[in-house]
Amino acid sequence: MTLDDDERSPRISVLMPTYEHAAFIAGAIGSLLGQSLADWELVIVDDGSADDTAAVVAPYLADPRIRYERLAANVGLGAALNVALDRARAPRIAYLPADDKFYPEHLESLAALLDADPGAVMAYSGVRHHYNRVAEGVIAGHSLQLVQVMHRRTPARWLGRGELVTDDLGRMLWDRLLRDGRAVASGRVTCEWVDHPDQLHKVVREPVGGINAYRQRFAVKHPLRFHSSVGNEIDEVEHYRRFRERPATPLAAGGLKILLVGELAYNADRVLALAERGHALYGLWMPEPYWYNTVGPLPFGHVHDLPRADWRRAIGELRPDVIYALLNWQAVPFAREVLAANTGVPFVWHFKEGPFICREKGSWQALVELHTRADGLVYSSAEMRDWFAGVLPAKAAAIPSLVLDGDLPKREWFVDARAPRLSQQDGAVHTVVPGRPIGLHPEDVAALAGEGVHLHFYGEFTHGQWGGWIDRARALAPDHLHLHGHVDQRRWVEEFSRYDAGWLHFFASSNQGDLRRADWDDLNIPARAATLAAAGLPMIQRDNDGACVATQSLGRRLEISVFASDMAELGARLRDATALQRVREQVWRHRHEFTFDHHADRLLGFLGAVAAARA
Repeated sequence: MTLDDDERSPRISVLMPTYEHAAFIAGAIGSLLGQSLADWELVIVDDGSADDTAAVVAPYLADPRIRYERLAANVGLGAALNVALDRARAPRIAYLPADDKFYPEHLESLAALLDADPGAVMAYSGVRHHYNRVAEGVIAGHSLQLVQVMHRRTPARWLGRGELVTDDLGRMLWDRLLRDGRAVASGRVTCEWVDHPDQLHKVVREPVGGINAYRQRFAVKHPLRFHSSVGNEIDEVEHYRRFRERPATPLAAGGLKILLVGELAYNADRVLALAERGHALYGLWMPEPYWYNTVGPLPFGHVHDLPRADWRRAIGELRPDVIYALLNWQAVPFAREVLAANTGVPFVWHFKEGPFICREKGSWQALVELHTRADGLVYSSAEMRDWFAGVLPAKAAAIPSLVLDGDLPKREWFVDARAPRLSQQDGAVHTVVPGRPIGLHPEDVAALAGEGVHLHFYGEFTHGQWGGWIDRARALAPDHLHLHGHVDQRRWVEEFSRYDAGWLHFFASSNQGDLRRADWDDLNIPARAATLAAAGLPMIQRDNDGACVATQSLGRRLEISVFASDMAELGARLRDATALQRVREQVWRHRHEFTFDHHADRLLGFLGAVAAARA
């Protein structure tokens, strides 16, 4: 007897994955109880929730159609759905996430579509979404959502967290189902994809969600393969394997116990340079990180996390030698909270981006407290230090300080040999922007094209954010704008050394040499500076002679930049092969100054001195 003929089975198995959604469950189950088709079973898989999900579900278990299973720990959506699939008994599978809703005719209408079309493996409905919008099928910018779909029972299973984390449900299962047949649409809106801040796709997608937001929300302790539908592909498993699998360095005589507080932003593996010198690293991470706020558990290992739930007690038991708190504006409130706890541990605050954002977001007072109550301060540029001197109370000047960029990568990413340049093959000038083309307008791309200069623009995520810019630049210079995928540290030298020069932020400063007039562009050294240095690329900057600009000071001091006031002047400078080669040699000579390892001993000396001063 086939499953379709098995009268002991319900007609439809409805699968409900849930995690920390107790407040939504009653509405979801109520919508199922109101279905016009009553021959169903509900398989609820609680993916390790710590809220009162079990208590909310308990009264519904009197209905023999409803079963509940709680997993001991969170395993991710795909694995939880696979548990539910293994428990399902019906020949038809439907999905009702705990935060979504069915309308009364939903199951009946989709089942009828499958009954009427033996060649169809999947049926899907229209959906209400984002409060009051509707889509007759796929929501623009998304894959088919779970709540919309019913499919025939299948041996295929969902991709689990160990294989891939993504918000693209097509990659997770739908695409494989459709290899065996077609999908049919009802064209009727019979369900609701309920909009709220904790929806999984919002946790997964950049720019607010992302890999670090996902890691923290679900307490993921292992490296991830991650690819949101709007972001760059990330493979932490292979990327960090050599760091993660090497033995820990024994604690050196006089080695420090360093508690990292906040987040590590870009190039987070840089902190391993501290561990490699015989110092012990611990982590206490900010809540609710953005995609680039790197938090633990760190995928490269060798940093032991303290529990956030009882961090005051944990610090007291650990008794670290120094707290090293960092880095960007999102970490400011939590760093201030740790400072205000008066743990008795010397506290060093390292701030990068950015004071103006703290003003905008309402965390300026917290930032001032960090800069006036810390035992040591690290500024990301000399210009940042001098700017703060003009806005902080006088007592801040007495706090020991150090200047060190906050985003420097590890030296291991700088070891590859350079590749032949494209210009050696075609005689044209090729420039690269690894990230946002800040300060470059589509008209500038056209002017560059007139100078015979090509612009190569990297990063799928950034392309998505700059879609209108790309369309306009391509219309103006169709043969001189080239788009490329994201390149991680492993391929920086190989990929970017093919170009003649690389773009820093190209902007006109208006501070007239007065730091009181400075903005963030004036104070910042972009993370891409190290990317370009790794590949030995001259760094293109606007000539802001007479202004206080951190990148300009750096470029002139090391003689690593090409300065120009406009695209015609820049074209001439880039075509001067002899002068450009001199700059290229200077970048190669100084490139290791753009690694964190080059400065690690200096930082450790500073941390040690701050710790000793409080002993």
